[in-house]
Amino acid sequence: MQVDEKNKNDDLIDTSGQDKMIQGSAWMTAGSILSRILGALYIIPWRILFGEALFLQANALYVQGYNVYSLFLIISIAGIPSAIAKQVAHYNALNEYGVGIRLYKRGLLLSVVTGIVCALILYIGAPLLDGHNENVIPIMHSLAWAVLVIPTMSLTRGYFQGYQDMAPSAISQFAEQLIRVIYMLLSAFLILKVFHGSWIDAVAQSTFAAFIGALAGLAILGLYYFKRKKYYDSLVANSNNKVKVNTNQLYKEIISQAVPFIVLASGITIFQLIDQYTFFKIMHLATNYSDAHLNALYTIFAGNANKLIMITISLASAMAITVVPLLSEAYTRNDNEAIKKQISNGLVLFMFVMLPASLGMAAVAGPLNRVFYGTSQAALSANVLAFSSIIGISFGLFTVIAAMMQGISQNKRAVKFFVVGTIAKALTQFPFVFFFGIFGPLLSSAFGFIVANYLIVRSLDRQFGIEYKFISDKINRILVYSIATYMVALIVVHLGNKLVGLFMNQYSSVGSFIVVMLSAIIGGYVYILLSLKNRLADDIIGNKMDSLRRILRIK
Repeated sequence: MQVDEKNKNDDLIDTSGQDKMIQGSAWMTAGSILSRILGALYIIPWRILFGEALFLQANALYVQGYNVYSLFLIISIAGIPSAIAKQVAHYNALNEYGVGIRLYKRGLLLSVVTGIVCALILYIGAPLLDGHNENVIPIMHSLAWAVLVIPTMSLTRGYFQGYQDMAPSAISQFAEQLIRVIYMLLSAFLILKVFHGSWIDAVAQSTFAAFIGALAGLAILGLYYFKRKKYYDSLVANSNNKVKVNTNQLYKEIISQAVPFIVLASGITIFQLIDQYTFFKIMHLATNYSDAHLNALYTIFAGNANKLIMITISLASAMAITVVPLLSEAYTRNDNEAIKKQISNGLVLFMFVMLPASLGMAAVAGPLNRVFYGTSQAALSANVLAFSSIIGISFGLFTVIAAMMQGISQNKRAVKFFVVGTIAKALTQFPFVFFFGIFGPLLSSAFGFIVANYLIVRSLDRQFGIEYKFISDKINRILVYSIATYMVALIVVHLGNKLVGLFMNQYSSVGSFIVVMLSAIIGGYVYILLSLKNRLADDIIGNKMDSLRRILRIK
């Protein structure tokens, strides 16, 4: 009888953990995906505002500024938000909510300092970082303001995530992107069309929009914080108050947790930097292409394709953020069984979303590329985007399982495995680029992440015993349904091109957009239908799918 009661309690714990993960994933996925979509869609009206003659120049200037800005942003944030989320969840699990509050306040001071320092370095050092292009200097100056604010905003998001409260993060993330896009389009319209000003000033204001968006996101978080303040105060009042942590120890905990997050959070960026500094040199040895042609090739795989596949990779990022505090709680309780179940559930949930999304993007790569970037080198661009979509699965998987390692306080081991993967990437970079050209950097990146992923999964399995039977059964079904979705989407693209061609140019931006929407809707419906009809969605997400099944009238 006691054993039965224990099993019931275990089931309740596991179900609660899974529900938290799914609810958190839903919020973070929605916020991340909507933000990514907005961050990609702006390119269409932005391109129209600048016109074909100026768009490439403006976009090149925009990307050059953002590459440097991204590096400073990673340094200024320093992994502190995720570290705070993990440590707050740790102390909350011990009923030491007061320590979590103190941790947040000390982290807030640290984030303000790092934001100011990095913003000043970027602003003052812009002439040294412009790459001999003076037009980049005002772009960096405008982006320095965002570096000032975003660390504080990101830290506050991490604090909410430590309570498994993902709604504030998701809503603020969407608000940040929405306001940013509105400002950049409105400012570009006023400067270029109303006042007929400089296109460089228009780009500078478009990048300054990151600061405006950050202020909006921070304001949303502030409203949520004050709305929940009484609740947090009650938790502190009822804490055990047995753990005493001095200020220096709090800073030590933040920094010790943050440093590995810097390396792992910038994993994709590090791989892209390897491409940036080696692609041109290797291609000059392998071909007689001009610098202009190599710039075009680099833009196709490192700029255009990367921007679109990050929409699907952001799904993985959203789930990774959710997994960290949950695993931290289980690790604090020394509950290995819960850790094993959460790792298994996390991997399956990742594949449930990532596989159909990646294959779906590969299926519509042709028209999707034309929607955003026009018809220049359309065939090559479509092939690179399709290939990048598949490669992106390994990128996203690394994001998830690296976060899992961090959630169980194995940061150094995760960093070590990433370093091995980076070495694998570096060793294969020359032969892959030399023989496969534009596809070479993507192949070497996939190889590097596959190596790192293998090492991390092997380590997790040895420690906790991953439920491979549970995972393989679910992933096999996901793969079958995803391939079916891919085939349907390909057919719809083919038929959609012919249908749209009866009324307009199917290769125009509007015609291609219609084809993409038809393929996405029909392909997405097929995947949902198969997942609901065969109860796969129920097995992964739970009985909450019954309401969706009733709406779609699926038995």
